[in-house]
Amino acid sequence: MHLAGVNNQGEQAGNAEMCDGRTLPWLQDTRIARVWQSWQVTERDVVVLDADNKVIHVYNLTDHNLAVAANYAELRGILLTAAGPPTVRGAPTR
Repeated sequence: MHLAGVNNQGEQAGNAEMCDGRTLPWLQDTRIARVWQSWQVTERDVVVLDADNKVIHVYNLTDHNLAVAANYAELRGILLTAAGPPTVRGAPTR
């Protein structure tokens, strides 16, 4: 599983502050890519994609404050389900 932030096109001014001291990859949407538009994103959405980059779940952090344990657990469950079962490195494949 991979995580990345995608900033809305036209909101580039805050990119440096958003990235300062963080390791989460931060991508900038563009007029050509229009990721927010194609995914129908609103601010503070967590968009979960499948292996084919299709949207399978959207979880808004404004509506679901992660300081609330139940919301945190719900999002964690969504991400773990999307990631699938863990794999063991070096395990033989059939």
